[in-house]
Amino acid sequence: MTSKKKRTPVAQSDSWVVIAAESAVNPQKTDSDPTLVRLRNPSTDAASLYMLGSGEDQLYEVKAFDEEFHSWFVGQTVQRDGRLLFVTPMDPLYLILPYMIKSAKEGKFQPVDQVVMDEDFPACSKLLRCPRSLTSMHHIAEEKEVGSQKFYRYCQDRTLGWLKKKVERTVAALRRRNISVGEGVKSTTFVRVKLESDSHEEDYLRYAHGLISEYVSDDLSTALLKHLGLPELTSPKDLEPASKKRKLSDKPVEAGEDYTRFNGADFARKPAKKMTSAQKTLAKVDKSGMKPMSSFFSPKVKAEK
Repeated sequence: MTSKKKRTPVAQSDSWVVIAAESAVNPQKTDSDPTLVRLRNPSTDAASLYMLGSGEDQLYEVKAFDEEFHSWFVGQTVQRDGRLLFVTPMDPLYLILPYMIKSAKEGKFQPVDQVVMDEDFPACSKLLRCPRSLTSMHHIAEEKEVGSQKFYRYCQDRTLGWLKKKVERTVAALRRRNISVGEGVKSTTFVRVKLESDSHEEDYLRYAHGLISEYVSDDLSTALLKHLGLPELTSPKDLEPASKKRKLSDKPVEAGEDYTRFNGADFARKPAKKMTSAQKTLAKVDKSGMKPMSSFFSPKVKAEK
């Protein structure tokens, strides 16, 4: 009597498919590799995944396009995590802002390294290593310099002015790329039913406000709406932020697991694997007229009676 062979369990591979900016992996900086860090999300106050580029001089946010029943074929393996991760540059001031707001209760000037501290997210101190952080503090805080040391105190007026400029730049980018917003877009397929000139300035401001609100608290988002001179809407559908209406599920990647264990040389560019002799032979074969593999699994069309 023959016994059945036990199937060897397939080990889950810790790999992702990532689209990242060229600056995220700088081959000229060999002293350190990009690192994944868990930081406090400025909008949700929960843990989210971010990345510090080579040299830890630039912050990147990590978002994911995620749909059900997706996987990736990478080399000779199948990656069960079918998400497509997007790594894009982010202003570190957004993540520093909640700590400055919290320190405003004391009403005194403090060194920024004593403000950006978090027992739950100790990596937040690395935000101050980004050159852009210290050079931009005047956008959200008042400054005082004593000797060679600078002290800061949160200022809401400066913060709203800084966020207003962010909204205006976003509106300019939307117009420059001919992206229709507001009533000019019907359904989730983004089919334009109106001319670009028909879109009102208020539509663009509300849409841009919705995008910027993904990076600030609800209270600050409401204050920004008033600062922009936009009246509050009463329709429940209109109150839905513009970012929520997009079909693309580009939500922040929640750092529920310790993804930082993958830090190291994994982000370094690996040379392309050499093809085997069988693969080289197959590549030379004339494939014209051949049916794709997917055609054998597609449902047959019933003949009409």
